[in-house]
Amino acid sequence: MTVVGNKYTVIAFRVTRAGPLALLQDAGRFGVRRLGVTQGGPADVHGWAWANRLAGNAWGTAALEITFGGLHLVAERDLTVAVAGADLGATLEGEPLALWRPVRIREGQTLVFATPVNGLRAYLAVAGGFRAEPVLGSVSCVVREGLGGFDTRGSKLAEGDRLAVGEGSGESVAERGMPETARIDYRQPARLSLLPGAQVGEFTGTSLYRAFNAAWRVDDRADRMGVRLTGPRLQCRLASMISEGIGLGAVQVPPDGQPIALLNDRQTIGGYPRLGALTPLAASRLAQCLPGQEVHLVAASREHALDEHRHFLASVGKG
Repeated sequence: MTVVGNKYTVIAFRVTRAGPLALLQDAGRFGVRRLGVTQGGPADVHGWAWANRLAGNAWGTAALEITFGGLHLVAERDLTVAVAGADLGATLEGEPLALWRPVRIREGQTLVFATPVNGLRAYLAVAGGFRAEPVLGSVSCVVREGLGGFDTRGSKLAEGDRLAVGEGSGESVAERGMPETARIDYRQPARLSLLPGAQVGEFTGTSLYRAFNAAWRVDDRADRMGVRLTGPRLQCRLASMISEGIGLGAVQVPPDGQPIALLNDRQTIGGYPRLGALTPLAASRLAQCLPGQEVHLVAASREHALDEHRHFLASVGKG
């Protein structure tokens, strides 16, 4: 896949080594779930939004989501970039790359993402934004559905790909400050805010106590569709139910009693009972957890969730 055309002829990077999963993500694909098309977008909206903010981009600008690392990029021109989210041991010309701040890259320099040091997914934003042809109103890459990405067919990055950016991406961007509290240590046990709802009243009292008081572990069965949690077995009195629409962060409990938190590439409907839904920032935090990591579910009110999200949007320049 090579991205060259009349509209997108400004090339930012050439891929010399492709990691296991590097995907183009804008804010997501909305208004199409009635067609069975999922949302896509950044698994960690917090890291993605801060990378764009630090690179001087507006909300919704496409950035690279890099999972696990193993990606080597060579700059095809002078660029200003920012990397936020996970620390994947990124280096520029062999020297550690500064995270959570704008960085100037010169033509010919090599940017390498190695292996996870702190967190799972890093976000690389470039001033001017990565560019590709939208599909159903978004460039977000969903591999399972074959939609979006640099080739419009949902392909992850491969060796030899050339990545296009918007005009003006070579211009410098004044350094932008950010609160220290916005940086997250992903190695710490995660406290995940959950809005109780849906079928929460159908779970036994013992199960509800365990759900919100036991420590859960992230299972190795985790991807952009969802994350399975392992811990005490939860029991629901519902023997069966009609499938319902599934939103971001929905926590389903299948018959084995082990919750599954659904993320950006989830299916659009599901028939398992739900405890409720993680807030968007809680879903983002979960997306940065490695297998075996400890997490805790914390019941949250609608008012708390709204206040938290409004504060986040204001901090990254949206709204």
